Amino acid sequence: MHPLFSRLRTLRPTPFSSLRLVALALGLAAAATRSATAQQLRIDVDDPDLSTLAAEVARLAEAARGTVGVAAYHLETGLGFTLNGDQRFPMASTYKVPIAVRILSMVDAGEIALGDMIEIEQRDVYLTASTISDLIDDPGLQLSIHNLLEMMLQTSDNIATDVLMRVAGGAAAVTAHMAEAGIGGIRVDRPTWALIANWLGAAEVSEQNRIEPGPYRQLLQKERSDADIAALNAAFNPDPRDTSTPAAMAELLTKIWNRELLSEESSALLIDIMYRCQTGEGRLKGVLPPGTRVAHKTGTIGQTTNDVGIIDLPGDAGHVVAVVYIKESAIEAYADREPVIAHIARAIHDYFVFDGE
Repeated sequence: MHPLFSRLRTLRPTPFSSLRLVALALGLAAAATRSATAQQLRIDVDDPDLSTLAAEVARLAEAARGTVGVAAYHLETGLGFTLNGDQRFPMASTYKVPIAVRILSMVDAGEIALGDMIEIEQRDVYLTASTISDLIDDPGLQLSIHNLLEMMLQTSDNIATDVLMRVAGGAAAVTAHMAEAGIGGIRVDRPTWALIANWLGAAEVSEQNRIEPGPYRQLLQKERSDADIAALNAAFNPDPRDTSTPAAMAELLTKIWNRELLSEESSALLIDIMYRCQTGEGRLKGVLPPGTRVAHKTGTIGQTTNDVGIIDLPGDAGHVVAVVYIKESAIEAYADREPVIAHIARAIHDYFVFDGE
């Protein structure tokens, strides 16, 4: 990993219509230490046990020393809750899930095929979290759409992501596809190279105003003080671009699982690739029982650490969508934020195994 990435932590039945009980986490968890920012819980039924789970999740979230968004829904019953579910969070690399949905919808429509070979242009290859940039310096590489999907979702390859975004018609086309699917809380605005450049202070860079690999490398390698990094994060955190609400991401995952967005074949492929995600072992999967399968996608940038996915429950207990977003965390190292996600996921898992019948 390039040293800058280590230091700056760079980018790597519907339950939503039946929310009837809204309560402040302060009221549900009076014994918990609360931050100055009110964190709001929404619970879909007036159930004491579910309220206890939601309060415990709110308590666990305090350890992030930032703002935590959670959405958890049992796929077979629709039972669930959100914490800060309507607040916007930077998606970081979790935005690769809506990109994948857009690409696979184009496959289903016959516009492209999984076997189509895509040229990796020389300007696509830049210093970032990518196997392509690690190994390829010369032009002439072609990869299939299927291979690019695997790289984007399994290893969070940023170059594969940006190539697929180009195939998808650009960021606006991905956002428009989410809106057409009835998911208005997700917006995709930039390729990863532009997102990272903007975070590092190059505000003029955009999908339409590209930065070349040489200047991009210089931007990444620039020496920055702790104060510089703090200022960059302060400017980045409120940016509405490339954000989602926890509720919207949970809805997207639910619709993927229920085959509401894609064909059976494309849905199964997407879920299978997400089961084979190679990042985030310490996040949703971190303290789950050994062998628990999770189809998920991680995301990390600046003060943001995320994991979103679907957890397989044992026996006939079903499956649960779990979305955990952390933003504006005062914990410097992303690895030290991961236990918050892990323990929230374990609390959700255990509730739906032992109490969620």
